[in-house]
Amino acid sequence: MAHAYIYFVYSYNSGKEVAPVTRFRIKRLKWDEATSTVIEDTNIVNQLITGFDYYGRRLLAAKQDGISYLFVSIGDNGRSVLSSPDCYVPQSTNPNNFTQDISTQNGKIHRFHMDGTIPADNPVGGNSFYTRGHRNPQGLIYHPTLEIIYAVEHGDRTDDEINILQKGMNYGWKDVQGYHDGNYEDEMNFIDNYMPHPMIANDALVAPIYSWCTVLDSSNVWTDWCSVAPSGGDYYGSAAISEWTNSLLVVTLKNGATTDRELFQFQLSSNGTIVPSTIEEPNPKRFFGEDQGMNGRLRDLAISPCGQTLYLINNSGTDRDKITVYKHQSVGIQSPDTASKIALTVHSNPVINVLKIKGFDQLTDHRNIQIVTVGGQIILLANEANIDVSALKKGLYFVQIIDANAVYSLRFVKE
Repeated sequence: MAHAYIYFVYSYNSGKEVAPVTRFRIKRLKWDEATSTVIEDTNIVNQLITGFDYYGRRLLAAKQDGISYLFVSIGDNGRSVLSSPDCYVPQSTNPNNFTQDISTQNGKIHRFHMDGTIPADNPVGGNSFYTRGHRNPQGLIYHPTLEIIYAVEHGDRTDDEINILQKGMNYGWKDVQGYHDGNYEDEMNFIDNYMPHPMIANDALVAPIYSWCTVLDSSNVWTDWCSVAPSGGDYYGSAAISEWTNSLLVVTLKNGATTDRELFQFQLSSNGTIVPSTIEEPNPKRFFGEDQGMNGRLRDLAISPCGQTLYLINNSGTDRDKITVYKHQSVGIQSPDTASKIALTVHSNPVINVLKIKGFDQLTDHRNIQIVTVGGQIILLANEANIDVSALKKGLYFVQIIDANAVYSLRFVKE
């Protein structure tokens, strides 16, 4: 049996009022692969706050130190003081003032066990918060090898950020924006005089590993601002597109005077930080901006198990909401749809102990065989026709084979 998790908004007064009061909730579904049906439906986290804007609202299941967790992002839920100074009167009632307050949910990444309970080793006992000081974290990305969680978030006109999340740490908003460079009034004063929270062990301010757009534009026209509005993303660990191996892929929402709705590819170092950019090797690199009229606002992306196909997920900004598919092709490797392919199959399927690849002897390259999860995580390497999968957990997997003439992705179920 496998579980799926859904993060959604609901009305807790059943929508009986003209303006129903809403909250967010996380639901766990138990999925029976044999019958392809949901056999259990449980609300595991309730009464997550909502607000006027900047919701964040990403959900990520990830494993750290052998334990699986749910990471949940919640934005500051307020409105920009720069862009909407009269939205809250007095301004002290703006929810974005509460991002530093550990008694509120605003502007934080929260961590739960997979059953919705709060881990005993969270920064503060009985409190779901994991990190604080976030504005609008719309992306959560997991690096499966290093077990790093990245948060991607919007700045206010400037300083969109990518952060590596560290338990209990403070990422600054709304007192610090982007790098610790003092580009906003009183920012350096807050940094230089920061007082760690007495209830949080080793509490400190943490700067982002990357910040887009650090120069404030006085224009009141949002398209003039250099912020890119980054949204969802994913870790690319496949060897199928070799120049992307070990990268973060992040998509953006904004078609502005100097920005496109596109994909940013950040090459990572061995420790998960971003490789410094040079004239010879700029980092990040940008893709699909020329297609923004077709793609619209890019809210998220997914990567196929074979690593050659990208699915860009749209949310408005074009004729309809849709998913655009891009398939990579390079010299010597053809798309699975167009290649002259060998008739490879796997058996037994479902499998308990040993997975056998029929047609293996016809391959020209036996070295690059990978077992990957449905999320694209490589969990096993092989170079022979019989693969021992007895240690795998029950569930759906793919065998990815990159041969000289084609890429194969074969589905199997581990029982």
